Amino acid sequence: MTENSTRPDNASGEVVLATDVSRRRLLKWIAGGVGTVIVIGATGFELVQHGVLPGKQLLDRIDGACSLPATPLSFAAIGPSETGRFYSEARHRSVGYTISYPPAHRAGDSLALIVMLHGYSNNHTTALFGMSPAQALALRIDGAPLPPMAMVSVDGGNGYWNPHPGDDPMAMVVHELIPFCQRKGLGVAPHQIGLMGISMGGYGALAIAERFPNLVSAVAAISPAVWTSYPQAHAANGGAFASKLTFDAGNVIAYVDSLKDISVRVASGINDPFQPGVESLTNVLPRSATVVFSAGCHSEPFFVEQEPPSIAFLAHHLK
Repeated sequence: MTENSTRPDNASGEVVLATDVSRRRLLKWIAGGVGTVIVIGATGFELVQHGVLPGKQLLDRIDGACSLPATPLSFAAIGPSETGRFYSEARHRSVGYTISYPPAHRAGDSLALIVMLHGYSNNHTTALFGMSPAQALALRIDGAPLPPMAMVSVDGGNGYWNPHPGDDPMAMVVHELIPFCQRKGLGVAPHQIGLMGISMGGYGALAIAERFPNLVSAVAAISPAVWTSYPQAHAANGGAFASKLTFDAGNVIAYVDSLKDISVRVASGINDPFQPGVESLTNVLPRSATVVFSAGCHSEPFFVEQEPPSIAFLAHHLK
């Protein structure tokens, strides 16, 4: 992988571009006389389930565009985790959560906090891929442990972390989850708060940071599910936004200036169908932002590859 800044005047930002990508072979699939492709799997959830370039994820996998070397992971001793439920007034339901602590720490310790937002069809137990939150905090990056910090994940439903009638996962995160964690000593000044998410969660992390820029210090979005218009979003997933007004209010491209005082890292695979939206976003991000475009799709191998550097990025900016 080579590095090449697409912003020549950017002294502090980082843009990583992929190396040569071979032209995709033309593949034809015919099942039972009908030209359809059936995709089964836990990843690529937004893409095929909601009609974003139907079948593309399978074609990418067959053609090798989604193939990535296994990401080597090294962990220190795993710290403790607390799992429970609380009633969310904002979501009008009980939601599950997990708070994980770094090695050699425990509940009651004062620490910086990462709020990890899950993707579509996931929940607080499956917000990360290839590792648990406690393992994520125990990662060794280039052989070195991460600075100590806590991580919380919570059930946000499938509403793209934005307000819907009778269900507001954004308000739940901001006005319920984070204060709940702060009462436990997490994310309380001088310690800071970071947002992280994958896919739908990546969009949510950016949207919450833009709406509440004084709340967080850093954001890391992996494969964020970014659409450039309400018709595009509604055609792909009619439940993502309650209305055009809701989409406009949560348009992370339109309100990117709100991130100017926040450390931002965005990573996306060059064969991810959300890539056009991500490129539109990164073209207007502050020049200090870190942008990573590399080989991969909207799938677990890319997510796992980008989790360690994203967590390390947050750790560096939450000191």
